Amino acid sequence: MKKTTTKENAPMSDHETSRAATPALEIPEAVAAALSGWVQQVAEQAAAPVREALEQLESDAAELRETGAQLEAARDQALAASSEHEAEIERLSVELRDARKLATEAMVSKAKDQLAIDGKDRQLADLRAQLERNVAAQASESDARLAAEMELIGATTARDNFEAEMRTLRGQLDKSYAERSSLRAELETARGKK
Repeated sequence: MKKTTTKENAPMSDHETSRAATPALEIPEAVAAALSGWVQQVAEQAAAPVREALEQLESDAAELRETGAQLEAARDQALAASSEHEAEIERLSVELRDARKLATEAMVSKAKDQLAIDGKDRQLADLRAQLERNVAAQASESDARLAAEMELIGATTARDNFEAEMRTLRGQLDKSYAERSSLRAELETARGKK
């Protein structure tokens, strides 16, 4: 029988012999601990800016939440104040409308009564002076009452409209004077014919 050579029984090559002769390298425990500490230090240094940025972001988020709450509170206060101002404006507008209506009615009524009762020039002149005094008094009272409203809603136009109405009433009064003079002339003419 022939002898067969198996791999197990085959002679070792030079490379395998040198590998078998070299003992396995192990990292000493002190070096492994130093490497581990160094890796941990590098990881901590690399993570530090991220941690700081995260802390800054959390601080900014807290400030933003606080600012948001303050802004909401300020908005609620502004809305409440706006509602109060709107109610005050509405109340002042109603008062202004009522005062203007009463003043107009009073002046027209007074003018009609005076013209109907008295046909004398002096009484008409007195009526005109009285109307002008009433207008001045009404204007000063209106100015005092409307001062707050004019600041809130710019009620300059309301005052201008009131003055325009007063000019219209004065024009009507002047027209009444002219009609009265014409009627007086006609009456005098009719008396002269008799």
